[in-house]
Amino acid sequence: MDYEAVIGLEVHLHLNTKTKAFCGCSTEFGREPNSCVCPVCLGFPGSLPVLNKLALDYAIKVALALNCRVQEYTKFDRKNYFYPDLPKNYQISQYDLPLSRDGFLDIYLEGRNKRIGIRRVHMEEDAGKLIHKEEVSLVDFNRSGIPLLEIVSEPHINSAEEAYEYLTALKSIIEYLDVSDCDMEKGSLRCDANISVRKKGAAELGIKTELKNMNSFKAVKEALAFEIERQSELLDAGEDVVQETRLWDAKELKTLPMRTKEEAKDYRYFPEPDLAPFIIKPEKIEEIRKAIPELPRQKMQRFIKDYGLSEYDARILVSSRKDADWAEEAIRTYPDKNKKPIVNWIIGPLASLTGPNTTFSELKLPGGKEEFIKLVKATEEGKISHLMAKNVLSESINSGIPSLEIIQNRNLFQVSDLESLKGVVEDVLKENPESVNDYKSGKANALMFLVGQAMKKSKGKANPKTLQEILKRRLTDA
Repeated sequence: MDYEAVIGLEVHLHLNTKTKAFCGCSTEFGREPNSCVCPVCLGFPGSLPVLNKLALDYAIKVALALNCRVQEYTKFDRKNYFYPDLPKNYQISQYDLPLSRDGFLDIYLEGRNKRIGIRRVHMEEDAGKLIHKEEVSLVDFNRSGIPLLEIVSEPHINSAEEAYEYLTALKSIIEYLDVSDCDMEKGSLRCDANISVRKKGAAELGIKTELKNMNSFKAVKEALAFEIERQSELLDAGEDVVQETRLWDAKELKTLPMRTKEEAKDYRYFPEPDLAPFIIKPEKIEEIRKAIPELPRQKMQRFIKDYGLSEYDARILVSSRKDADWAEEAIRTYPDKNKKPIVNWIIGPLASLTGPNTTFSELKLPGGKEEFIKLVKATEEGKISHLMAKNVLSESINSGIPSLEIIQNRNLFQVSDLESLKGVVEDVLKENPESVNDYKSGKANALMFLVGQAMKKSKGKANPKTLQEILKRRLTDA
């Protein structure tokens, strides 16, 4: 393509406080519509907001984790616009003196690292929720006033794939901090994208559009890919890109125009008169900084150093804090110095048994982590075949019976005894004369075919390494 994309992402994040940003109403999800409201979050005249202290602490924690500079002097502003689920007709947000600026987030894609700048992390309140029915639209104000962080990236992202990696890395950090559930289905994490295209090598930015209504990272990736192609085709045809807000249609897999794009001046920002500016002392910032846990990138580097893992394996293991903690305990407990077998089993057979909303640390393993480690160890020692162990692991989770108990009860131990396997080998050689001749004529793959046939005949109980040794010796002697 002759064009390159220039993308900036705006992520809106619900903070998991028990009460709203400026009042004492509950933030619990799923309550009866309009049951968690009060004069403050409904914008009644004369009501006064009071900032949620925990929300401020959480916001500072996120800003520091994203390498931002937390400002000692910050204030709130009124962002004025009309929408049916915004009862005050303005949103309490931050404009020229946000909580923090100038951070960064490193992403990893196709074997290279790239640093994405974070322009600002600021606090605001959420609006309510519109529920559209056939003839009417209803408003639920329960969400109105929930504490919200807006995380604004610099336009350093140049592809849909980079945007996906940025969002994945950001979500992982937020989950490690335990300040939000990041549940996109509940609206706890939402993403808007600003995107333009320009000729490769050009310095001037193109006309941008804003994309909304993307309810998954996959949708963000697809919407950006579509928009890059749409804008490139317009420019190729000599047409102009219109600065506007567009919605992603997940069914049609295309973006649709929604409204012309607003600019900052359209919101008529002015300082929130009911909230005094805040001075955040350096001591407070340092106190919160010290409470930040080991983050994914730090944990990944430690896994590589302490356990001899590859960067690829370590990156997979640390993507979720719960998974990383579970995996580290399993790796540390595994009795051999070489940790590769247990790692392979965690990111391979174990992870393959998870569902769309389940991670491997959440799987209910009969006998727990200890039983899993014993199964891996038994496989490495040749007591049970790898394929059999995988099947037993799956059966154990489904049945609730510990894996080693299944192996013991059904006598699934692998046969490595030479005398016991000689009869199987002789039968296979007699039944497959063509493969025997193929091997003798130099076709090495014929040996693996014969091993496979022997495994079938032994019902998966034979040790494939032992079979291979016997077959090689037998075919060489013949």
